[in-house]
This record gives sequence, structure tokens and C-alpha cells, in this order.
Amino acid sequence: MKRILNFSAGPATLPVSVLEEASRGILEIEGSGMSILEVSHRGSHYEKIHFDARDRMLKLMGLSADEYTCLFLGGGASLQFAMLPMNYLAGGSADYVQTGEWPNKAMKEAKIFGKVNVSASSEDGKYSYIPKVFKWDPAAQYAHICTNNTIEGTAFSKLPDTGVVPLVADASSEMLSRAWDFSKFSMIYAGAQKNLGPAGVCVVVMKKSFLEKAREEVPAILSYKIHAKNDSLYNTPPAFAIYTLGLVLKWLDTQGGVKGIEEKNRRKAGFIYQAIDDLLDVYEPACREKEDRSLMNITWRLRTADADREKAFLKGAQDIGLDGLKGHRSVGGFRASVYNAFPEEGCAKLAQYLRDFAKQY
Repeated sequence: MKRILNFSAGPATLPVSVLEEASRGILEIEGSGMSILEVSHRGSHYEKIHFDARDRMLKLMGLSADEYTCLFLGGGASLQFAMLPMNYLAGGSADYVQTGEWPNKAMKEAKIFGKVNVSASSEDGKYSYIPKVFKWDPAAQYAHICTNNTIEGTAFSKLPDTGVVPLVADASSEMLSRAWDFSKFSMIYAGAQKNLGPAGVCVVVMKKSFLEKAREEVPAILSYKIHAKNDSLYNTPPAFAIYTLGLVLKWLDTQGGVKGIEEKNRRKAGFIYQAIDDLLDVYEPACREKEDRSLMNITWRLRTADADREKAFLKGAQDIGLDGLKGHRSVGGFRASVYNAFPEEGCAKLAQYLRDFAKQY
């Protein structure tokens, strides 16, 4: 099978070794005589997979199981936009940093349950940068950021100091791609389909002291406390997605863990950013400041763009096996998503294509 270079923002590229192992698991898991799609989530074969993935996640993040818990939930990160304020606001307030389309969606959901304070915003620059000055309300239940903005191609280069306010983050498009001090987060969540595995599971890592503050008066299926008490087995979990996520975490260990993969990710993104920076008469970076550039989602435009030139760029890319480079419909331009499993040679190939296209531009 000939694989293309898939720059899609998600579902995204997975390691080939993981795909091969997962394909075997579809036929039979753990000598059970059953597929991972068939085994009981209450049985020993699946429980081993489930708890190993949970423990590996915390270990890779450098977090103690005494202080943190890891939940595997359905509904993707979009469910967390509503589940978080449902569990914590009850008419109270929360701080949100407005840096793009996904934070805006999270804010919209939070307003149903309480007051939203906009602590900082880059709306004035069409979300082309990350704010540097924040206003935190010490009475807020939590402060919410999106660490990496998939559509806009921006990312926090360092975490803001929220003081006494618990820091909560949507890290869907960069989870385990760089070595944060994860103990700074009271809660961090990520839909798996961008950097951790297939669609179907959302990873939620919570500080237990923050979990204790969650409300009791919410539907059981939407209660963090209920899911934590039942080890994410309150209802049937997305078993195949969790199984594959566990395989990705094992693969990540072989890459040197989070620190090792960050080194590779910086090198990969560097190929593409360098080509863009060398050709600023042809290409315009969508992110205004270099320090705010995402390692995972690289966004740019043609300086004198028109529909024909953009089509020519995309067709030329597809002709040499570079797929998924069209920018999000809300912002246009181009986007290269180069998640953990994306091969380094693919980034080098795109960088060369950027240079070749510029010659005929």
C-alpha cells in the first residue's frame, strides 16, 4: 500500500506500526478468540488495555496518580465545552481567553451555565496572535485557554499565570506534542483524533482537588465525579479508540517520550516555517508573531492570492502526494498539520515544494 502524506487537521496520521497492531486487534485481542470490537468492557482482556492506557497517559505527562486522574470520555472536546461549565458554574463565573473559533465555541456553551469573563482576546487581529496581558477574576471557578489553535495556527509559547484561579485547557490539537509542566493544569482535555489516536474518545486529565469541587447536581452521564468513581467505565467506553490510543502511547515511549517527540516536532515544523520565511515575497504567514507559531498547525497564504493560484498550488501538491493542505473554510489559505506521527521527510518535501512553486509563481 502506498501512503500519501496526509496534512489533514484531523482525523490525522497515525504511526504505521500502530495501524498494523490495531488491525491485528480487530481480528483478535489478547488471545481471547474475540476482536477488540467484541470483547466485554467488563472483562479482564479489555480492563488490562483500559488501565494500561490510563496509567501510561499520566506517566508520560509526569503526573502522580495520587494527585491526578485520567478519564476516557465520549463526545470529543466539543462535549467538554458544555460538560465543564455544567459541572462547575451553576450561575457562577469563569475566565476565558479568546484566541479563535474553538475557544469561541467553548465560551458560547459556558454562557448557558454562568457568566463568562473574557480575560484576554486576539479578536482585534483576527486571531493572528496570542494575547500577552490577561485579567483574571480571583472569584472565577476556572480559567480556560486553548493551548493550540488548529484553525488559526497559533499556540501559547508559555502558560499564563492564573494565580488562584484553576487553569483548564483544551489541548486537542497538540496533546503530548511538547513538554509542558502539566502540573500547572487543574484540568486538560483533548479529543484524540488529532494527536493521540482515532476519533471517538476524549482524554480528560484532572487534578483530584479540582475534581472534588465539581457539582453533584448534574446528570450522571455528564458528571466528572461519576466517571472518575467508575474509572471511565460507568457506561460502555469507546473501547477500540482507547485501545488504539494505548498503542499510540506505547509508540510515543519509543520516541523518547514527550521531550523526545518535541525535539522532532520542532525540527519538522522548522523545515516548513523556514521555507515560508525565506519566501516572504510569495507567502504570508497567518500567525503574526514567530513566538506564537503552532508546531502542529502551520498556516499561510499567498501574498497575491486568487482562486486560480490557490487551486494551482493545491493541485501541484496533490500531484506529488501532498494532501490535505487546504486551509479551514473560515480563514482560507493553506494549512499543514504535522502531528506527532507525521513523518519528518513529509515536512522536508513540503518545504521543497514551497520553494519550487515560488519559482513559477
